[in-house]
Amino acid sequence: MTLAAGDPQPAATPAPLPVPPVEPPPGSADKTTQKVDATYIWLIVIAQFGVFVAFITPIAISLAIRVQQLAPGHEDYLGYITGAGAMVPLLLSPLLGVLSDRTRSRLGRRRPWMLGGTVIGVVSLVVMALAPSILVLGLGWLLAQLGWGTTFANLQTSTADRLPEEQRGRVAGLSGFAQQIGPVVGVVIAGGLSGSNLLLFLVPGAIGVLLVVLFTGVVPERDSRGLAVGEPLSVATLAAKYLYHPRRYPDFSWNWLGRFLFYLGLTFNTTFTAFFFADRLDVPVEEVAGLIAVLGGVGVLATAAGAIGGGFLSDRLHRRRPFVLAAGSVFGLGAVLMAVAPGRPVLFAGSLICSLGIGAFAAVDQALLLDVLPERQTAAGRFMGITGFATSIPQASGPFIAPLFLAVGAAGGAKNYTLLYAVAAACTVLGGLVVLRIKSVK
Repeated sequence: MTLAAGDPQPAATPAPLPVPPVEPPPGSADKTTQKVDATYIWLIVIAQFGVFVAFITPIAISLAIRVQQLAPGHEDYLGYITGAGAMVPLLLSPLLGVLSDRTRSRLGRRRPWMLGGTVIGVVSLVVMALAPSILVLGLGWLLAQLGWGTTFANLQTSTADRLPEEQRGRVAGLSGFAQQIGPVVGVVIAGGLSGSNLLLFLVPGAIGVLLVVLFTGVVPERDSRGLAVGEPLSVATLAAKYLYHPRRYPDFSWNWLGRFLFYLGLTFNTTFTAFFFADRLDVPVEEVAGLIAVLGGVGVLATAAGAIGGGFLSDRLHRRRPFVLAAGSVFGLGAVLMAVAPGRPVLFAGSLICSLGIGAFAAVDQALLLDVLPERQTAAGRFMGITGFATSIPQASGPFIAPLFLAVGAAGGAKNYTLLYAVAAACTVLGGLVVLRIKSVK
């Protein structure tokens, strides 16, 4: 999921015009930010947890229940709805990031967007709960992507504004853990509320609202009304914000490419999971659902272990790049094991190893991103939005590319899953190798 999210400078009087903040050299890590206290860390972690409870629960269970109610036997509608929703961050992330960067208010730059996104998110949950048709249900999900996605993006951009280098790994690790546990908690809650559509959506939503409001109410953000606004916005200048000069910010560009390659491999690995397991275990697809659910539950623990362990160790050792490479390689090892697995034990072991690699990569690469983020003081939201393309483009294109590998050498309706999973492994390892080109971070 990715739309663009503080520690702006103190308010200034209207005249003379404020002097724009001095940026560190392009691509360099900002080592001047002061350490944040434990209150900020825990509140931003639980705020992200709340957003994931509210936002991911519909994907995990609530939307499927409503689709079944409104269009029995048309499970494919769920794919159409979620696919359409994925276009929202793809199209709007940098735009909303720019608007967040340019917000001038007594509440600061990020908090208005967190609160506004939460309001839209709650409205979206009501729309989905009461939707009389599939079309309205889909519109509700588009609103959810806009609302909760905006809130989450500004929470992440807040970490870009606030966190010094030595705290980025641990916060990214804790956030990764919260994001893994959030959907599990949401599904458990929703499982007992399926008899009421409103409660099914609004109870998880209430958790999100409570924790986001807690963060915005307790964590102060400086008045941004005195900050320089910059050039006037027009359609042309807004369109230009979707692009940047890679040579000007080479370390950010290498990080973007490494993330793109990793998530492309991840998409190849996960898109056809049910069919892959059915093929390897020689059972109908319907019979692997429970197995995948159990494996997914254990996988959450492996992902969380990778996120917390990788994040904390990268801070303690003051190293990012080796951990990103290790995470990509661990995932690649798991994917290869799955590709050649002769039976369940190796297949399951490979899946859990992949989960470990996912957690470690997500946490440490997020910290590395914050280390190399350009124009941190003036355009963090914009560049966080551009980073979102590195995950949304692979997630959107991967399912269309994967069948090309599945068809290689296949005959009689068979699928070449071995090749697909080998390509997935190659992509994630290459993603880890690419970040070694970064010069400003160890």
